[in-house]
Amino acid sequence: MRELTYAEAIREALRQSMSADPTVFMIGEDIGVYGGAFGVSAGLLAEFGEERIIDTPISEAGIAGACIGAALTGMRPVGEIQFMDFVTLSMEQLVLQAAKIRFMFGGKAKVPMVLRMPGGSGTGAAAQHSESLENWFVHVPGLKVVMPSTPYDAKGLLRAAIYDDNPVIFVEHKLLYKTKGPVPEEPYMVPLGQSKVVREGRDVTIVATSIMVLRAMQAAEILAKEGVEVEIIDPRTLKPLDMTPIIESVKKTGRALVVHEAVKMGGFGGEVVSLIVESEAFDYLEAPVRRLAGLDAPIPYNRTLEYHTVPQVENIVEEARSLAEGRF
Repeated sequence: MRELTYAEAIREALRQSMSADPTVFMIGEDIGVYGGAFGVSAGLLAEFGEERIIDTPISEAGIAGACIGAALTGMRPVGEIQFMDFVTLSMEQLVLQAAKIRFMFGGKAKVPMVLRMPGGSGTGAAAQHSESLENWFVHVPGLKVVMPSTPYDAKGLLRAAIYDDNPVIFVEHKLLYKTKGPVPEEPYMVPLGQSKVVREGRDVTIVATSIMVLRAMQAAEILAKEGVEVEIIDPRTLKPLDMTPIIESVKKTGRALVVHEAVKMGGFGGEVVSLIVESEAFDYLEAPVRRLAGLDAPIPYNRTLEYHTVPQVENIVEEARSLAEGRF
């Protein structure tokens, strides 16, 4: 199968959706001539024109508000926030409006919109351009939250998000844009709300999101040489969250580690830990469920400090090894 980068897979999902459905359009800052802050929408302006690739002023509130209004009239907008950090400026539109309208109108109104945003650290972009805020949206009833880790999932999940009748927050890690993987040329969808076992193992379960899936895979290769076989689960959709593969995996291994880049306090990992402990998997645990997450600090500009602020491969290796050896 041919290989595409993560960014190319997203662009193909956008192109195929827009070609097949005139109600799909894009709106955001510098997504037209410039092709987006990370080049994801490059070339789409020439193909679809200014009426469907809409450059906006610098107003995240305006982008989110325009998406909501367009969705209510039957369109399927895909908005882009240049950096996830800036979504803070559109919280009123997303939390008080998009998330609640369908419920408040008894299902008679729908808000089929997607808001794409690159998150995470690793590019030296410092504290105001490197945040991981996904759990803010997981907390809000009415919003769906998607975090693909591979080009295949990025294309399939984005197409599924576009055709979902609810508002979807679509988080793309900046370091993933240049990663490559097999992607079918034909249109396809990856259903929202289905976790995936990306590596099978017997000793420790790792639940990882976004870039941490790749780092967990690297850690698993190192641990395999030591005789420790790690099973890795990628939720892919944080909300709705499919816990079944996670619970089944923990029942098999008896040990679990949850890894994400966002800070630990109030993070997604705490929710996964709680759901494991509240499930039948609790009786199979041979060790406390552990979390590995970012430090409770803004992301530094200094590259060395930035590196040590969020989990890296060696941190995952040490945490999983300690669980497997009974050190906790």
